[in-house]
Amino acid sequence: MEWISSKTVLSLDSEAVFSLKDGINFKKSPDDGKCYIIYKENGELKACKNQCKHQGGLFIKDIEDLDGRTVRCTKHYWKLNVSTMQYVNPPDSFTQDELDVVMTDEGGLQLVEVIVWDPWLADPQDPQELQEGEVTVTYLTHACMELQLGGKKMIFDPWLTGPAFARGWWLLHEPPADSMERLCMADLIYISHMHSDHLSYPTLKSLSATRPDVPIYVGDTSRPVFWMLEKRQVQLTNINVVPFGIWQNIDEHLRFMILKDEVHPELDTCIIVEYKGHMILNTVDCTRPNYGRLPHNVDLMMSDFAGGASGFPMTFSGGKYTESWKADFIKNERKKLMNYKTQLVKSLQPKIYCPFAGYFVEAHPSDRYIKETNTKNKAEELNALIKKSAPGITTWTPKPGAVLDLALALMSPSRKAITDPPSGTNIYKDSWDFDLYVDELNRAITAEIFKHKSWIQFYYIWAGFKNYNLVVRVIETDEDFIPIANGYNYLVDFMDLSFPTQRPTREHPYEEIKNRIGVMRHVVKNGLLWDDLYIGFQNRLSREPDVYHHRFWNHFQTELPVTGPDWDLFLQQVPSYQRSAEPQGIQTESVSASTLS
Repeated sequence: MEWISSKTVLSLDSEAVFSLKDGINFKKSPDDGKCYIIYKENGELKACKNQCKHQGGLFIKDIEDLDGRTVRCTKHYWKLNVSTMQYVNPPDSFTQDELDVVMTDEGGLQLVEVIVWDPWLADPQDPQELQEGEVTVTYLTHACMELQLGGKKMIFDPWLTGPAFARGWWLLHEPPADSMERLCMADLIYISHMHSDHLSYPTLKSLSATRPDVPIYVGDTSRPVFWMLEKRQVQLTNINVVPFGIWQNIDEHLRFMILKDEVHPELDTCIIVEYKGHMILNTVDCTRPNYGRLPHNVDLMMSDFAGGASGFPMTFSGGKYTESWKADFIKNERKKLMNYKTQLVKSLQPKIYCPFAGYFVEAHPSDRYIKETNTKNKAEELNALIKKSAPGITTWTPKPGAVLDLALALMSPSRKAITDPPSGTNIYKDSWDFDLYVDELNRAITAEIFKHKSWIQFYYIWAGFKNYNLVVRVIETDEDFIPIANGYNYLVDFMDLSFPTQRPTREHPYEEIKNRIGVMRHVVKNGLLWDDLYIGFQNRLSREPDVYHHRFWNHFQTELPVTGPDWDLFLQQVPSYQRSAEPQGIQTESVSASTLS
């Protein structure tokens, strides 16, 4: 089968080509309404889709650009230099995919897109009739679904207990009481990516005590999904890393295929599950899976919907970041996400759509501000928009324990295909064992390594990020982000990976990051990614100028070494006289784990 093809996405006649001005030209296809950018300079033409590679926003003219080469995204204000196809805000981030510009004999042009063939079309299966109860989908909580597929049970992304992102996210929905039993009885488990609301080590630790050999499937991402398995001391013995775009056959009727996200190939994946020719598509958190090409008319589609899975802008201060600006930004972002999901579902035309993977809450009392500020989309409202835009699509707003019978749903939309949990079932969680998990994090505060200031140099050399013009001040704080008197407060100059006492005199961007001490030390001690701090709302940030430094954050959120810092070696290298000296940095007798919980 030919896996690569091409498609003409826009045609201009000779008159339209002649009218192209030097610089940026915005064009819209009269056939499908999709938008494109053509850049002209010295008679040469370049072209691309009018779609930001970050999260799919539309570009408009950048009024701050005096050279006429830059466009600005309407979603997050990312900027693209169309003359080079490089993103300039944030700097050193993505390259825009170009379209081929083909001139015709008549003086017109065609914009041609190279298309990767749809891999799920390999070995197509005709749908067979399903019996009632043969295929059921049970919602457990957040992104966790149980699929009954004939004689097999498959579970997606089991986060059933404990927090995610250190202590920032907690389950909104109460999983059914037998959820852990269901997990232990699964025939196979799919984990979409390494974020802790999908890869939940507290959940997997309980699983491993009963079924360490349960088959778990993950995609072959550039950073292994289970890179922390040994460090977490979870004994799972049947982890299967599978290639993208290849059917994985489970039995004669059941197979699945994992697809890669284009925007975050090191991280995100999604999955197509097929049983007797009936497809279930779960896009999870993917921004642009499989280059934006997904199967149409699947029987069931599920995706995220809520928004709010980032510290921006709630954790930022200074400059424009007033409470009113944040509120307006969040409101607009949630609206854009709702419209995007509505259009995506409408374009793919699944028979049934279910929004999920957004049911978390900032439940800890110390995060009340985030909970109040970080408003999220409601699944019912998204489903209402979809019904209005595409009335032929059946929508499902899930409750914990609710069951969708696919055979009944496909027979007739009017039939009772969804069984809700019994009346009186507790839908929302009202307790989370905060102390158990927060105390575990705070135990890192008194670790031996933090008695020696040289841990800072050792850690950042291990992290391996340098040769970048950015100076960062890191400050350890209490629960309310007030600096601790004896906590560490230090500068890192990533240009030469030095640790000055004052900011350098050269021109440089600057960020100040205040971190809750227990989470920061837990992250440092265990060599964890900084998602626990940033996505988990465990820090507060300000920056001069107000520019997102993609290379810095991408490194600390996805590219830290897979093997953690060798703190045993560090302690061996610390001179013996320092061990008995007054600890540099925080005084462990004045600030303990218990006072911060």
